Amino acid sequence: MDITLIRTFLEVAATGSFVNASERLYVTQSAVSLRVLRLEESLGKPLFTRSKAGAELTTAGREFERYALSMIKVWEEARQQIGIPEGFSKSLSIGAQYSLWPRLGFRWVDALQTNLPELSVRAEIGMPDRITRFLIEGIVQVGLMYTPQLRPGLSAHAVLEEDLVLASSFETTLDGIGDRYVFVDWGPEFVHAHAQELTQLGNSGLTLSLGAMAADYVVNRQRAAYLPARYIKRYLDEGRLFLVPDAPVFPYPVWSIWRDDLDDDIRIAAEAALVAVSTQIDADQDAVMADLAEMSTHESVEVLGTP
Repeated sequence: MDITLIRTFLEVAATGSFVNASERLYVTQSAVSLRVLRLEESLGKPLFTRSKAGAELTTAGREFERYALSMIKVWEEARQQIGIPEGFSKSLSIGAQYSLWPRLGFRWVDALQTNLPELSVRAEIGMPDRITRFLIEGIVQVGLMYTPQLRPGLSAHAVLEEDLVLASSFETTLDGIGDRYVFVDWGPEFVHAHAQELTQLGNSGLTLSLGAMAADYVVNRQRAAYLPARYIKRYLDEGRLFLVPDAPVFPYPVWSIWRDDLDDDIRIAAEAALVAVSTQIDADQDAVMADLAEMSTHESVEVLGTP
């Protein structure tokens, strides 16, 4: 059976829409419709009920979804096993959000290659929904993300607690930022706490949903934004960014999501390497937080979103 047809079916099932599936697969809506139709003809049953509201799985569609996921998983396992380069005996595919590759994901890969020279590593990038889909389909075996979306066959473990700190490319106080503030969207909880407690940071008309990538924007302009402490440490050390005294911090946990069927030997070694890397990152972050506490007037740094 054509694996492309199965992937298309799963995308429509996940998004509930032929239009959304076409956008994710970078093909036309008519191509998606044709692929699903070919699959339905092969199975002899309709898989979706079409309507103006979207596409809903039929009873046959829900039954087929279980087999479709299994077929994708077997295909990915075969593709990855056959694709292991000469000289390597094992493989691991890792997916992570952009913000988590620098200073975490890349260091993890370094540690894996040092500790497991026989391991071939593949890296993927994406937002949580994309990484979750890759985990379900077996395209990746482990993911790093801020907002885990658990599904059957997956388990989540806390890696570290990211601290989002207010930093600027110029020395300033909290009240002196004005319209040079850039709002970085770190999710609903951050948005709510920010709106409640940081009313002095007005809307400059610029919102970035780019995660840590926003640091590259801020550092090259007279701007300020909430950014991950461990990510911006190098900019702070270079004097290209400055912490804003007395600005509250926002804790933002990082999670690792694992496929339950990952080879035990690989998982144990990969988890150990991740713990070692996160311990070093904690030290870097602690140094930034110590600097912020020292320059602030309060006895301790306030936490955004706490009573």
